[in-house]
Amino acid sequence: MAEPLVRVTRALLSVSDKSGLVPFAQALAARGVELLSTGGTAKALRDAGLSVKDVSEHTGFPEMMDGRVKTLHPMIHGGLLALRDHPEHAKAMQDHGIPPIDMVVVNLYPFEATVAKGADFETCIENIDIGGPSMVRSAAKNHGYVTIITDPADYDAVAAELEAHDGATTLELRRRLAGKAYARTAAYDSAIAAWFSGTVHNETFPETLALSAKKVNELRYGENPHQTAAFYRTSDEPGVVNARQLQGKELSFNNLNDTDAALELIGEFDAATPAIAIIKHANPCGVATGASLEDAYRKALLCDPVSAFGGIIAANRPLDGATAKAITEIFTEVVVAPDADEEAIAIFAGKKNLRLLLTGGLPNPARPGYNIRTIAGGLLVQGRDNGVTTEADLKVVTKRAPTAQEMADLLFAFRVAKHVKSNAIVYAKNGATVGVGAGQMSRVDSARIAAWKSKEAAGEAEALTIGSVVASDAFFPFADGLLAAADAGATAVIQPGGSIRDDEVIAAADEKGLAMVFTGKRHFRH
Repeated sequence: MAEPLVRVTRALLSVSDKSGLVPFAQALAARGVELLSTGGTAKALRDAGLSVKDVSEHTGFPEMMDGRVKTLHPMIHGGLLALRDHPEHAKAMQDHGIPPIDMVVVNLYPFEATVAKGADFETCIENIDIGGPSMVRSAAKNHGYVTIITDPADYDAVAAELEAHDGATTLELRRRLAGKAYARTAAYDSAIAAWFSGTVHNETFPETLALSAKKVNELRYGENPHQTAAFYRTSDEPGVVNARQLQGKELSFNNLNDTDAALELIGEFDAATPAIAIIKHANPCGVATGASLEDAYRKALLCDPVSAFGGIIAANRPLDGATAKAITEIFTEVVVAPDADEEAIAIFAGKKNLRLLLTGGLPNPARPGYNIRTIAGGLLVQGRDNGVTTEADLKVVTKRAPTAQEMADLLFAFRVAKHVKSNAIVYAKNGATVGVGAGQMSRVDSARIAAWKSKEAAGEAEALTIGSVVASDAFFPFADGLLAAADAGATAVIQPGGSIRDDEVIAAADEKGLAMVFTGKRHFRH
């Protein structure tokens, strides 16, 4: 039966991450706890003036095989797994001289960090911990009597319990730490499995998909107030999850989702050319490049200033004061960029409800990875849409080829269309969107809605789509969508092609004097 309070008399410490180790060990030693340890951990403790007993002395068996075998011994695991109030267990401990171990402090060989550094195969293999996870699992299983610590962040909480309970820990704490320990070994094994399947065996979709993520925080609610939600980290790459929030209240589920959409889109644009994306409900309502970030912002805002109110703004380079001043002219939920200068930060500080996030970089649009979506009883897993289209990929299919300006705008528009919910239509002119139609069941409706919104944004002036180009994320199944774009004033078209009616669509484009190119690549985003 698990004990409510268990006094710690003997602790085994063996850690890779030695942060906070010495003060915690000193707190244990001050309470008369015997310290067992190995290798570098033992050295660190002795260097701090602490008395340490080597595991090899405790087991009566030397470390061997370059340290691969040192804690895999009955003197260790018997001391961890024995049920203290079980007569047969107690007799076995007495017969074999196995003293109890009441606490284990272990964090594992840095396998994930080793892989992230691009280490060779043998180095990665040697950084797969065996003894550590074995001790963790033994201690966690027997948490009724043993305290297991796998995270230096828990040292203070454990030390506080020892202080409050005269050198003992509570069952509640031990159970919480045991659950955390199993989560750590599960994540560790997931990382190893993922490395073997991806790097070693080159499997895109392994037979068993092992996933792990670290909780950043719980959110107020999910997409709607009646839904619970939390935020998890899966890597250290630039993005919302690793961004530094300088100001503003906690980000909501929808804020995070929309900000990620903004970053993924703006990551498509090289920082050599200033670019801004304005996002609302995960769809772009304005994207532009410009001579400066302020110029790009004002061009992006022209596309749909009504939808931009309360939106998310992403920049592909550090924010400056002029851009910050322009952005704060209307209400904005979140601004995200690689960095910001002091003037920009000071200007944003005047808008206390605005969240400012600095990411230190942008996500690589060509990076590999998964998109994962839940369905009833399972997961849909696909590779990221990391396709990049260049001019060399395009095939001119009409009598008229695009002009140089049209070609530049076609590539720009198709890059944006990749990030618009299907069915997606994007009108663009001079490096800026001038109309976006998203998420319609009919492609022709997307074309018409984008043109209508463009006309609304222009007011009394000529519709912004006059003289623009148009991009479609998938082929036109009929000529009607293309004709709607022509009626809106588009002069050139970019689309994947591949419809059984391509000939009809091409003929319609020729009749209207449009230039059209096929990409051979579709960008559905449902």
